[in-house]
Amino acid sequence: MATDKETLKCLIIGSGPAGYTAAVYAARANMDPVLYTGPEPGGQLMITTDVENYPGYPDGIMGPQMMEDFRKQAERFGTDVRYEKITKVDLSGPVHKAWTESGEEILAHSVIISTGASAKWLGLESEKRLTNKGVSACAVCDGFFFRGKEVAVVGGGDTAAEEALYLSKLCPTVHLLVRRDEMRASKIMQERVLKTENIKVHWHTETEEILGDEEVSGMRVVNNQTQERTEIPISGFFVAIGHKPNTDIFKDWLDMDGTGYLITKPKSTKTNIEGVFASGDAQDNVYRQAVTAAGTGCMAALDAERYLTEAGII
Repeated sequence: MATDKETLKCLIIGSGPAGYTAAVYAARANMDPVLYTGPEPGGQLMITTDVENYPGYPDGIMGPQMMEDFRKQAERFGTDVRYEKITKVDLSGPVHKAWTESGEEILAHSVIISTGASAKWLGLESEKRLTNKGVSACAVCDGFFFRGKEVAVVGGGDTAAEEALYLSKLCPTVHLLVRRDEMRASKIMQERVLKTENIKVHWHTETEEILGDEEVSGMRVVNNQTQERTEIPISGFFVAIGHKPNTDIFKDWLDMDGTGYLITKPKSTKTNIEGVFASGDAQDNVYRQAVTAAGTGCMAALDAERYLTEAGII
């Protein structure tokens, strides 16, 4: 380890609402934050078109524009935004270490993790082509645009059940595609789904193709027992087969649940390692909204500021 290397007061790993909000607060607290954006600067909102549920945008805003605004605000207060990915960390000592893709070593007294989570997809070409044109991985984010229209949800877990129930309040018919003869969702969620008249459950069903040129117009599904194929007209196709938190590089250091979500101490963003804080979708497997991610980014910066103050670093 080089002894003459500058040690950052605050390293932020990952961008998006959590990372940029943490940067705004950290910069205003004289923590001189350095933020590494990761491979997808701006996070999941960069593949979201209209955002209508974030406070302060009465006419809605495009996801990429919103993230541009967040970045500009963070930089205005002095955040050093670097467009690189952190690929390795060593959180063993009081001074934490991280390495970029190009091999540069970074030293930091405090680390805020905001690496987010990525939606799992089916892997269909038509799914990729029609993303944001009727294909979505978030009913709460995008369901409003399909009010009064027929839609489909893919998945058999609690997330799929929740999304189907949410959409059933907006849409005349919700097709729930389950690839087995039972759902993985909790018993109470299954009961709610099966009692909801306008949710039509298709058992043993998998998606072969999402139909449509410029926007979703239908889907072709196959019964994996009988091989019978059916085309069903829909306007919205929601993939709810789970999310994967982008936390693999921390698995040797930080406590996480079975899926990889970082575990934080109650009423804080503190991880099991002093000076390391987790925010946004990397630690939130419940809400997963831009506004809640921003909130935890604020919390992480405040927690880091208290930590650095108590350590006599700022």
